[in-house]
Amino acid sequence: MSEQQPIRVMLVDDHAVVRSGLSAFLYAFDDLELVGEAGSGQEALEKCRALQPDVVLMDLIMEGMDGATATGFIRQQCPTIQVIALTSFKEKELVEGALQAGAIGYLLKDVSADELAHAIRAAAAGKPTLAPEAAQVLIEGARHPAQKIGADLTEREREVLACMVEGLSNQQIAEKLVISLSTVKFHVSSILSKLQVNSRTEAVSYVLKNALDF
Repeated sequence: MSEQQPIRVMLVDDHAVVRSGLSAFLYAFDDLELVGEAGSGQEALEKCRALQPDVVLMDLIMEGMDGATATGFIRQQCPTIQVIALTSFKEKELVEGALQAGAIGYLLKDVSADELAHAIRAAAAGKPTLAPEAAQVLIEGARHPAQKIGADLTEREREVLACMVEGLSNQQIAEKLVISLSTVKFHVSSILSKLQVNSRTEAVSYVLKNALDF
């Protein structure tokens, strides 16, 4: 009887230091094998086609093609590959977006090595794993029916929206609120989704027409 082959894993994150840390983690487990890395959603899609890993650990907030979009394409084009979203964010839109795109798991980056290894093994076996925080977000969303448009904006999103109304660019918002540009882009995307609009201009117009409080 031949020894079981290790689970082939690919890492996708736009931060090299994060990929380095995850690489070190994988080498600690004999049944997990690192077969590739990608720094963007587009690169992830290309490498998935070429490498055919068993499981992909996918960051969600990246420049260009985001993690949820990349997950959707990977699941369409390489249906045998399982994707675990591995992110620092637990917002409802991100959780739902990743799962709707076909991710089998959703974990936060502060997960322990053993928990991550367990999730990878579960994904390879076709079993889902959700971080408790992500599960709680989905439960809360199901328990609280739809409310007035814009009522569910977080305090930070309201701050970003106020800056948008002032006409500030993403870079200017990042500098004013002392947050990263990618975080601003994530909040802007979430704001557009919650306000059910397609652009910054429409978002600002909605605020002015509806006298939305900040």
